[in-house]
Amino acid sequence: MSAFRLGLTGSIGMGKSTTAAMFAAEGLPVWDADAAVHRLYAKDGAAVAPITALCPQANTQGGLDRAALKDWISVDPTALHRLESIVHPLVAADRDAFIANARADIVVLDIPLLFEKGTEAQMDATLLCTCPPDLQKARVLARGTMTEAQFDTILARQMPDAEKRARATHIVETLSLDSTRAYVRALIAHIRQGRPHA
Repeated sequence: MSAFRLGLTGSIGMGKSTTAAMFAAEGLPVWDADAAVHRLYAKDGAAVAPITALCPQANTQGGLDRAALKDWISVDPTALHRLESIVHPLVAADRDAFIANARADIVVLDIPLLFEKGTEAQMDATLLCTCPPDLQKARVLARGTMTEAQFDTILARQMPDAEKRARATHIVETLSLDSTRAYVRALIAHIRQGRPHA
């Protein structure tokens, strides 16, 4: 019996990474889309050669330079589409290999753009991490890695939280670590109860 695929998502600052770590702590294998891209872009990664063919200046000794790719995307209107046409199939293949090799009844797939890219269609269920907007903003700005303007720009590019709530199978309000951990454990039990021979 194949593993139950739970798609985990949530906008920036909504507690998705913390929630993913909680699933891992409960013994479930967690695949991270961002980490997969980092592997593909790293030295000898599968994306290096095809992307170098499109954007030679992005190639460095350590793999692909994301800053150079951003510069390319900013000046070439076709760049993002061409880049995604290479990266998305490689990321999907990485995800499929992870699922195939997972020795578990449930696998968690941490995908930031789950709904934006329509990937939820490949999941058995989805879990949206969310919290009130003021808490989200406070969390992101407390990291000290971006300005309020940068945060607003990222937020504008992401699907509104209300729309994600309407599309998600399950929703967790990440208000505290204890309540989120309790939800994670309850959801795992709920999925297992609903599966024969799990």
